[in-house]
Amino acid sequence: MGKAIAITNQKGGVGKTTTAINLSACLAENGMKVLVLDIDPQGNCSSGLGVDKDSVENSIYQLLIGECGIREAILHTEVEGLDIIPSDVNLAGAEIELLDVEDKEYLLCKKVAEVKEEYDYILIDCPPSLNTLTLNAMTTADSIIVPIQCEYYALEGLSQLIRTIELVRNRLNENLSIDGVVFTMFDGRTNLSLQVVENVRANLSQNIYASVIPRNVRLAEAPSHGLPITLYDSRSVGAEAYREFALEVMQNDKKKPVGKKKRGLFRR
Repeated sequence: MGKAIAITNQKGGVGKTTTAINLSACLAENGMKVLVLDIDPQGNCSSGLGVDKDSVENSIYQLLIGECGIREAILHTEVEGLDIIPSDVNLAGAEIELLDVEDKEYLLCKKVAEVKEEYDYILIDCPPSLNTLTLNAMTTADSIIVPIQCEYYALEGLSQLIRTIELVRNRLNENLSIDGVVFTMFDGRTNLSLQVVENVRANLSQNIYASVIPRNVRLAEAPSHGLPITLYDSRSVGAEAYREFALEVMQNDKKKPVGKKKRGLFRR
């Protein structure tokens, strides 16, 4: 059975979607079968993986309100072994539509259970807020990866998130755990980035990944081309950083790379 990981942080602009896109692509590059769930109404993860949100027939929105089954919502991406259930703008109103639905926090969990055995990893890109969508991600997930930007208020936002996760674990999903924290937008030329890393490592009891994601122009450019960094610029510093991170994630889960294959480009 696959492992479901929510990639979340209540702060915006921390590299959450960038991590969802590129970690999923690097896991697939290593032979893993991966499904990405884009539950952020902005849909940046969808467009970053080449999905035209305006032409999507079935999205995570239709899935949650019961207008389609989960297999009808799954699309292939241009990365072999990587599928996605995209978001669209209608998702912004889902919270109101689901207000009176019984057990609304478990809607996604029940749907994902139907396909969980078909994937090695299911990554969930969450909105930067605590709402019904995020709660659905946390009840579906086995664990959480927390990207944090190397900036002054990083530790403060992280503390709030950890308290939220503890509440969810106590009330909704007792098996939820934190896999670890990954530093993003790291700039080794600045004292601030170095100080933030040292401060978090000194004050946080959670696992902190050894892999650090740097600030990288090619990483910033890739989403506008609808490609993960592994296809946009395979030799860039950003691509290598996410490859190292993917290997670390698999090593922690004791999953061995299947071996790199020549990746085809296709779309359903």
